[in-house]
Amino acid sequence: MNSNATVSAKKQDIERKWYVVDAEGLVLGRLATQIANILRGKDKPNFTPNLDCGDFVIVVNADKVALTGKKLDQKMYVTHSGYLGGRKETTYRKMMQEKPERVIEHAVKGMLPKNKLSNQIYSKLKVYAGPDHPHEAQKPEVLEIKTRKN
Repeated sequence: MNSNATVSAKKQDIERKWYVVDAEGLVLGRLATQIANILRGKDKPNFTPNLDCGDFVIVVNADKVALTGKKLDQKMYVTHSGYLGGRKETTYRKMMQEKPERVIEHAVKGMLPKNKLSNQIYSKLKVYAGPDHPHEAQKPEVLEIKTRKN
């Protein structure tokens, strides 16, 4: 076998870590892209596109994430029930008051691939509005993300 051949990761060889990200003051889109890359495993040298080789990510202080520009009132979250007239719009400001975790979950989910792996990858994301989380037993490492709002 050639010594410089591409090595594909095997399912049993994948080692998963747990990371904690403090979202306070971070810009939503820039935070979501980095979280999506970690969840997918693109930061690892043995990244394999057809396997879920990413790590777990815990996001705390989701209620303190920042947006740039006028998105606080202009950004809309749209859902549809499937029935006529079943479209509902919610502003970012209202979503942050009611369910701040959903804002980060929605942004990260949109950045994951649209295939059979996406739900498996997405299930490794844990988002909490406050500074506390119930995953201390996994001994998560603190992950510094440098995307502070100016």
